Amino acid sequence: MYTVEQIAYGGWEHCYRVFNHEIELIFPADIGIRLIHVGFIGETNLFHQVPEDLGRVMDEDYRFYGGHRLWHAPEHQPRTYHPDNHPISVDYQGELVRLTQPTETSTGVKKTVLLHMDQTTRIRVIHRLTNTNLWPITLAPWALSVMRAGGMAILPLPPRQPYSPETLLPTGQLALWSYTDLADPRWTFGRSYLLARQVPDAPTMQKIGLTVTSGWAAYLHQGTLFVKCFTHDPNGTYPDRNSNVEVYTDGTILELETLGPLQTLAPGESVEHIETWQLFRNVPTPKDDAEIDRQIVPLIEGLSNDLPEVFD
Repeated sequence: MYTVEQIAYGGWEHCYRVFNHEIELIFPADIGIRLIHVGFIGETNLFHQVPEDLGRVMDEDYRFYGGHRLWHAPEHQPRTYHPDNHPISVDYQGELVRLTQPTETSTGVKKTVLLHMDQTTRIRVIHRLTNTNLWPITLAPWALSVMRAGGMAILPLPPRQPYSPETLLPTGQLALWSYTDLADPRWTFGRSYLLARQVPDAPTMQKIGLTVTSGWAAYLHQGTLFVKCFTHDPNGTYPDRNSNVEVYTDGTILELETLGPLQTLAPGESVEHIETWQLFRNVPTPKDDAEIDRQIVPLIEGLSNDLPEVFD
């Protein structure tokens, strides 16, 4: 179904490459969990890598490294930024590749990511947080993909309906940060979709959170479409004013982020947040809602967060 090999990559001696006949995923075992490369074999890495962080190990300060990471929300300094610069354990169990990070000494949270790749261009990424403390803690799993520069995020807005006596209540909201500027040309608001462009060397940061009930978000870079599928819990309470999807961008990166609902974990309990990734080639860049409906949505229709059941 897929192959796993040990390689050197990005200045790290101990990395793993998980691949099938079409796509590849690479992560180092020398630092905290980072999926540092994803893409079609031999083609562009869709993830951003922080040049000055590549190859570094055992640092005392937090480093971003780039790629895809697992955090727990809500964001707070210093809790969120526990340094994760030490080696992880990697093992295989059935059809899963399991990455386990040392328990965070400052929070008591243990992070685990499980990977499942089939024979297509799909990857299931299971994010797991475990409370190892002797007391309950409240958190939400937070999956952040740091995308390479020059692309565009596509986020579906809540379903639209004409005004009627049945549509008197709001169906969604935007979460704005103090530095969010809705007049920034990197944002394009349509009737059904929000577009967020990554502009290299842009001088300011931008961030928006929203509720995405349709279960997908995407990033398009030079014809390659990266889609995340996930589950939205209509009864859950999410961080950041009930946001289950967030986009952050600056002059270097765009982060495509999904979150699970807030959970109170008793000692020893865990919570999981699952994303299913899929890659597509030769996708034209849409300019408006009509082109998204015509060029992007048909690719995503039929996708879901459901792959054949796998067990840990």
